[in-house]
Amino acid sequence: MIAKEEITVWFQTLQADICNALEDADGTGKFTADVWQRPGGGGGTSRVIDDGSVIEKGGVNFSAVYGETPTKILTALNLDKANFYATGVSIVLHPHNPFVPIIHMNVRYFEMSNGTYWFGGGIDLTPHYIDREDAQFFHSSLKEVCDRFDPAYYPSYKKWADDYFYIKHRKETRGIGGIFFDRLTPKDNQSKSDIFSFVQAVGQAFAPIYTHFMNKNRDLPYNDQHKKWQYIRRGRYVEFNLVWDKGTKFGLDTDGRTESILMSLPPFAAWRYNFTPPADSAEAYTISLLNKDINWI
Repeated sequence: MIAKEEITVWFQTLQADICNALEDADGTGKFTADVWQRPGGGGGTSRVIDDGSVIEKGGVNFSAVYGETPTKILTALNLDKANFYATGVSIVLHPHNPFVPIIHMNVRYFEMSNGTYWFGGGIDLTPHYIDREDAQFFHSSLKEVCDRFDPAYYPSYKKWADDYFYIKHRKETRGIGGIFFDRLTPKDNQSKSDIFSFVQAVGQAFAPIYTHFMNKNRDLPYNDQHKKWQYIRRGRYVEFNLVWDKGTKFGLDTDGRTESILMSLPPFAAWRYNFTPPADSAEAYTISLLNKDINWI
């Protein structure tokens, strides 16, 4: 059976491959590496890019942490007391151009000393301005990955993403969703390696998908109105990550590195009181599509 050491090394390689692809697509931006240690056990490498040609701020983080599982985590996940090991790659990218979307990906593995283990992850897209053609490309790309393993994956994991990436206090989705899965273990004739192969395919899909959007939309013209709207949408992103995101909570509850956990936040965001975009505007059109269960394909 595949061991955590092999999974960990693969995640490290994925981090390096994605950073290389993003640097090539950006043209000028370069990642800097910040190696950190967790006092309770383990550590990671945060690779951060700032003020590139396309990416204003982004991070591609790798971590492998272990130790005694905090009581809060045991209770939240309904787990028996045992030590834990968690490893994975987490990515968030905030572009300069409002017509290039925000993207997030996380692929991860978790196991406990009592034999419990699972995989989790997913990719979701948060356009500042929703474009149907871009949405179709994004969801079709994810469906192709899922269908290689099980035709039931895409509809199930798309629904999971719609429900998860939902800003309850705003009654709107964070963006156009994607796929999300958690506590994935083998079923029927599957093996642990089968599940890991799926997680690997999701991770490998990230760079081709996002560099497509970088190349397609990077040179589209924009003005101050577009930037103001971008900052408002970034504000919604912040609200979700700080109020609802379980990954943020897990990282903070396990004494993870705060700078790396909050890497997902944009460099600038805005909150305008009770802002409502003009009727029939591109901004209003985007708001009208921030709903669950839309068939983007």
